[in-house]
Amino acid sequence: MTISFFIGGARSGKSKLAEMHTLKFGKQATYIATCEVFDEEMAHRVEKHQARRGKNWSTLLIPLNLAREIKNIEQSNPILVDCLTLWLSNHLLKKNDLEKKIDELTHVLRNSQSNIVLVSNEVGTGIVPDNALARDFRDSAGLMNQKIAAVSHQVYWVVAGIPTRIK
Repeated sequence: MTISFFIGGARSGKSKLAEMHTLKFGKQATYIATCEVFDEEMAHRVEKHQARRGKNWSTLLIPLNLAREIKNIEQSNPILVDCLTLWLSNHLLKKNDLEKKIDELTHVLRNSQSNIVLVSNEVGTGIVPDNALARDFRDSAGLMNQKIAAVSHQVYWVVAGIPTRIK
């Protein structure tokens, strides 16, 4: 069992690299999408991602109950979770206990027998946001990314489509 974590800025190429990395663990893989589709633009993004992945992937839409679903997935196929910051945002907007949700996820990851690849955005390298919700998101994402990196065997920082292994 290996946990791999891909982190980088928006449009850095981390998702595509994480997809290729996931298939190193098996020809068939499970893709867990955490986004919720609320508009046409997001629906189009989802379609593009699915077309790029092709037939080697089964897709699950899991916007909230990530820890439970990872625990219930068949262990033989690798799992890709894309992306953790959308998952975090879903919980933030529902006013759920973020620290509890993050701790549940890290516990499941630590005890999983599956090869799991996770994708997240690094949001702490920009300016301090001007509103409380954005600051809460940034702070929670930073905490989440630290905890995910701590339980990961491999961590890749992605910039301009180039991965650099940092752990």
